[in-house]
Amino acid sequence: MTPAHFAFSSTFLLGLAGLAFHRTHLLSALLCLEGMMLSLFIALSLWTLQLNSTNFSAAPMLLLAFSACEASAGLALLVATSRTHGTDRLQSLNLLQC
Repeated sequence: MTPAHFAFSSTFLLGLAGLAFHRTHLLSALLCLEGMMLSLFIALSLWTLQLNSTNFSAAPMLLLAFSACEASAGLALLVATSRTHGTDRLQSLNLLQC
């Protein structure tokens, strides 16, 4: 495993661990998701550069577009929950109460 692959794999796993263990605020969960998507984007971009093929050149841009859509939906949910509940703490959200 090259050092670049190790760096991107460890970045992704650190984002996943942060998402799994530090679930107190919605904003921290969104930041962990963005870190995971950023590491996937950079890894996919380097993979397409190493292949020297134009067949996979659209894949990083497609991933970046989906990442932007995910970020905008997450921020919209963050604003909606902070307006209705007054906080972004995940413990204050109850799925049984509408």
